[in-house]
Amino acid sequence: MKKYLFSIAVASVCFTACKNTTSLPEIKPTLVSQKTPHDTDDPAIWVNKNNPAQSIVFGTDKDEINGGVYAFDLDGKIIKDKSLTGVSYPNNVDIEYSFALNDSTQIDIMMFTEREKHQMRLYSVPDMTPLDNGGFPVFEDETDLELRRPMGISIYQNPETHKTYAIVSRKKGPTAGYLYQYELTTNTGKISAKLVRKFGTFSGNKEIEALVVDDALGHVYFSDEGVGIRKFYADPEKGDAQISMFGSEYFTDDIEGIALATYTNNEGFLIVSNQQDHSFNIFNRGDNSYVKTLNLGTIETDGCDVTTQPLGSKYPNGLFVSMNDEKDFFFHSLDSLKLR
Repeated sequence: MKKYLFSIAVASVCFTACKNTTSLPEIKPTLVSQKTPHDTDDPAIWVNKNNPAQSIVFGTDKDEINGGVYAFDLDGKIIKDKSLTGVSYPNNVDIEYSFALNDSTQIDIMMFTEREKHQMRLYSVPDMTPLDNGGFPVFEDETDLELRRPMGISIYQNPETHKTYAIVSRKKGPTAGYLYQYELTTNTGKISAKLVRKFGTFSGNKEIEALVVDDALGHVYFSDEGVGIRKFYADPEKGDAQISMFGSEYFTDDIEGIALATYTNNEGFLIVSNQQDHSFNIFNRGDNSYVKTLNLGTIETDGCDVTTQPLGSKYPNGLFVSMNDEKDFFFHSLDSLKLR
């Protein structure tokens, strides 16, 4: 009985501390999603261009045996026939539009990492057809299995060449070449993933999970969790030199999920999870200067995603979705963040 009471007391103290770490006023979510069975991690928003109010939020739920990538409608309800289960530790997820399946067919795609099988998965959206023959192996040249466990993933589509790539991070890696970049190619309808480069500086402190690609400006950002946000060119033809690192002084501990809100004239904002502070830091897309910090009410946020496209009456100017450490996702109408 004493042990039981002690556990309740500890949990209560932890919960109170978690909710009051930041002194910023809380911007309450528009809604909170249904809970998943295990451990939420990362969301990705698919915008239905024909009917934006029917867009889907995909969110990973980590478990080694029966993990899932759950589909949510814009009311936060799970769409069972669009959700994937029986996945071996799905970590991060991303969406890309207008991928050329052949000369006459373009489709929207979703990719996610399956950590315990050392691979990434590829599906068409919204019909959820697998396109990868069971999965594309990653980090194959590593002999140590600990260096083959993928975590983050972001898709880059070059707006000029229309080449499409998956950039993947991992649980553990070296101080150089932490990220691998794979080109997705098609041949008579069959898709392959070809390794085209290894890049990305790592401090050796903690890990690299979260990454986001700015297709239009050709940049990839990733969280070197213990030291800062690193910025590189997404196009392999532009080389592997780091462009910059920023944000270090604005984070309490782990630098986590990154979302990119894009507007016209190359304006926009990076929204980055300050995990142990239970808040989000905002940076300008152009010069990566600090803008402000927001408390959105989430606990220990890993992944997040954003769209500036209008998605119906609840989200007239866009949607921000963030993982919450209570097996759910918070949906905020983008207006509430007051980015502009």
